[in-house]
Amino acid sequence: AVVSTQSTGSNKPICRMTGHQQLINQVMFSPDSRRVASASFDKSVKVWDGRTGKYISTLRGHVKAVYQISWSADNKMLVSGSSDSTVKVWCMRTFSLLQDLPGHSDEVYTVDWSPCGSRVVSGGKDKVLKIWRS
Repeated sequence: AVVSTQSTGSNKPICRMTGHQQLINQVMFSPDSRRVASASFDKSVKVWDGRTGKYISTLRGHVKAVYQISWSADNKMLVSGSSDSTVKVWCMRTFSLLQDLPGHSDEVYTVDWSPCGSRVVSGGKDKVLKIWRS
């Protein structure tokens, strides 16, 4: 799988980022644009340099496909939602798991941070929205 960024006024990518083993479901720049995170069906989230595209780290912990990710407003954390019915909060300084939130009864399709950064919201196949303290 490949993630590419386009340069302004050009039809050629600035860089080509490879490493995922299955389809990439979502990509997101961090709020400060310094990093890019990518969620994949290979059960991982990868973190890349937002300017150069250089690989930084892989976040592992989900046991099924990762559907969606969201950055905290301060760039310090990332949340991920997965087919494994969990929501995970990751530290972007150490690239480690901060919180495992296993409250859904089925796949988690969507996640987001509150603008203040103190809460995460998730929703999924179980038809339930949950708000979590981060």
